[in-house]
Amino acid sequence: MPEIATVVAEPPSRPTAASEFTPLLRTVKGRGLLNRRQGWYALTIAGNALALAAVVAGIVLIGHSWWVLLLAPLLAVLCARTAFIGHDAGHSQITGNRSTGRAIGLVHANLLLGLSYGWWNDKHNRHHANPNHIDKDPDVKADVLVFTSGQTVDRTGFRRWLTRHQAWLFFPLTLLEGVALKIHGFQDLRRRPPRERPVEAALLIAHLAAYATLLLSTMPLGTALVFAAIHQALFGLHLGMAFAPNHKGMEMPDPDGEGWGHLRRQVLTSRNVRGGPLTDWFLGGLNYQIEHHLFPSMPRPHLRLVQPLVRAHCRELGISYAETGLVDSYRQALRHMYEVGEPLRVE
Repeated sequence: MPEIATVVAEPPSRPTAASEFTPLLRTVKGRGLLNRRQGWYALTIAGNALALAAVVAGIVLIGHSWWVLLLAPLLAVLCARTAFIGHDAGHSQITGNRSTGRAIGLVHANLLLGLSYGWWNDKHNRHHANPNHIDKDPDVKADVLVFTSGQTVDRTGFRRWLTRHQAWLFFPLTLLEGVALKIHGFQDLRRRPPRERPVEAALLIAHLAAYATLLLSTMPLGTALVFAAIHQALFGLHLGMAFAPNHKGMEMPDPDGEGWGHLRRQVLTSRNVRGGPLTDWFLGGLNYQIEHHLFPSMPRPHLRLVQPLVRAHCRELGISYAETGLVDSYRQALRHMYEVGEPLRVE
């Protein structure tokens, strides 16, 4: 009697990683949302440059008075705008020409801010490739802050105290971020490729020289030191407020688990912040963190346009799409850091 083969019905499989993202990418390309907005960026860059020039003129005119300190917060806000432009240049959002994009990045990062464009771009690209991956994302590497309970095990001394209280200390620590970014840039110069190192170094030194000359030649030493302290502290705080909501407290891929495709890797690890034009301006478009991670080269003004497409696509696939208000985004991020430090507070 012939043997009858037994056929076992397999459960329907989840769409492959590529098939999950491909339809969305096809729709986005078809609507021209990946096309660059060079006119928009030209106006943004020009407006930011004029505003910076106006503040510098104000410093020159009233530097002899303590009233000049009122310009320090304004300069901090404009420096954050400058950093957002450098960020967009690093993602090729402004232009497809690599040399032009690098030149824009070097001017806005190295020359205007004293931050290393090469160092930041390398670090940020590794973050984008594997967000919240404990072994591959430099932004969740245990340092001053830690992001998983496993990172608390070896904390001793002052770092252990920091971890216990990191949720309370997060925003105060961001006051030092502006200076820390400058220090990291100088430290990284020796690791820059030989052809990049001289330009990066020259622009960083030019920034420091111009900044010190501006302050010391227009105001008394005491006023200059207070101005620099306020400016750099608020600049760091502004950047911290822009970056804090993006990934902290979101999914962290299991290094030994099943690999996620591009769509899930970027969506599940990112959090959006609801808001209107003011939120978009204040956070430099990073409030559309999910869309930015899915399409890093998409120009900033298109992120709000692609959001409904991404949200609907995730809903169709049953993928969680995290979006909350600005204040609640900080609450969620700080709650996560508080919970990570919990084991050290109950010993």
